[in-house]
Amino acid sequence: MTDSRAPDGTSPDGTAPNGPAPVRPLQVETHGLDVIGDTERKGTPRTLFWLWFGANVSILGMSYGAFALGFGISFWQALTAGVVGIVFSFLLCGFVAVAGKRGSAPTMVLSRAAYGVRGNRLPAVVSWLLTVGWETVLCALATMATATVFGRLGTGGGTGTEVVALVLVASLVVVVGVTGFDLIMRLQTVITVVTGVLTVVYVALVADHVHWSAVAAVPAGSAQEFIGALVFLMTGFGLGWVNAAADYSRYLPRDSSGRGVVGWTTFGASLAPLLLLVFGLLLAGSSADLNEAVAADPIGALTTLLPTWFLVPFAAVAVLGLVGGAVLDIYSSGLALLAAGLRVPRPLAALVDGVLMIAGAVYIVFLADDFLGPFIGFLTTLGVPVAAWCGVMLADLLLRRRDYAEADLFRPDGRYGDIPPGPLLLTVAATALGWGLVTNSAAGWLDWQGYLLGPFGLGGRSGDWAYANLGVLIALATGFLGTLLLARGRVRAQEARS
Repeated sequence: MTDSRAPDGTSPDGTAPNGPAPVRPLQVETHGLDVIGDTERKGTPRTLFWLWFGANVSILGMSYGAFALGFGISFWQALTAGVVGIVFSFLLCGFVAVAGKRGSAPTMVLSRAAYGVRGNRLPAVVSWLLTVGWETVLCALATMATATVFGRLGTGGGTGTEVVALVLVASLVVVVGVTGFDLIMRLQTVITVVTGVLTVVYVALVADHVHWSAVAAVPAGSAQEFIGALVFLMTGFGLGWVNAAADYSRYLPRDSSGRGVVGWTTFGASLAPLLLLVFGLLLAGSSADLNEAVAADPIGALTTLLPTWFLVPFAAVAVLGLVGGAVLDIYSSGLALLAAGLRVPRPLAALVDGVLMIAGAVYIVFLADDFLGPFIGFLTTLGVPVAAWCGVMLADLLLRRRDYAEADLFRPDGRYGDIPPGPLLLTVAATALGWGLVTNSAAGWLDWQGYLLGPFGLGGRSGDWAYANLGVLIALATGFLGTLLLARGRVRAQEARS
């Protein structure tokens, strides 16, 4: 197997020169940024279905129905935006996952082929911020949902319940994330089955709250509002995962089908969100009060439709679904932190991120007055540089005809270089262009965004295009097309080296 050690003879994550011992089930995984050896590769592309379905089967998917209608569009517009945004964004994840099969390393290590060994630290930091932010949001939502359920049961629901719920949820996420891949795969299979069954029961219990006449009466919105919802759904689903998509496919055998990796990743990740979004749209379109309540407590608001006897099972399905996403985020955020330059073992990096997750969840649960506004602002602001990186990564992968030279992913003097200026400048330019075409009213310190809406004739920060968030799409396209045009010679020169 190709040697993946750093020039000083140590493994990239600081372990002994001979690499970590093979991981046994339910032991703490010692793999960090190192390449997975052939003897430890296992499974088939089909196993990715359970991983991605379990990470995206959260009841939060129903709340996105209310979020989408909040853009001022009709049911059919929101449904179209959801189908296109969810499937397309997870298809991007499927393509990135192919890199994991071809290179056997985490996503933010494979990204070094495009950005250079140390130049890749910039996108690694952005990836780390995104994954830490997502795990924080999911942990906070699980805490709020638990408190709401116990409040309805009359056995709590106040600050004390929120504290206990936060401790339990955060402990589960941190333990699984620190333990690593094998426990994550087992947990995701359990989450898939349990949440899938209980979600079907939830839908059956609240189906009589759907009133098609009210849903059909929701007026249609403008093209700009439709695009805004489309971009929001893209950033809320697949674009929130692209920077981690290869972290799990790297364990597949090298001869696994690339089409299978793309197909099972896209299918597994898209299936639950699509079904949940449709039902969420029907519920939110049937009740203006529910639509408004979801903005304050996206999961807890859905309990108001349930009979008392199903509240505890609902809490289980809500928490497990959110935990399923959070454990993947904390695992990948630890890897991104290592890729950003921190030289500690992977479990310690995941633990550091767990501490930050808890601190952020405390702020959201106990201090923040609004959830939806900051959430949209978070997705939009980080969605722009992540989209730019995704465009560069996908174009770089498309240009390559050979598998990665794994050893050179860890050598600044190798074929991929140290800090090549081209990809970094392209990403910065795409991000600057993207931020100029989005707006963020949730945080005053971000009101500088949207500075190109006026010069480009789009009506400025208060015009019709202000909340279309075109910048995310522009950043993605700029990164992709710019790399196809400018990096072809560089990639050919890399692959020509022996």
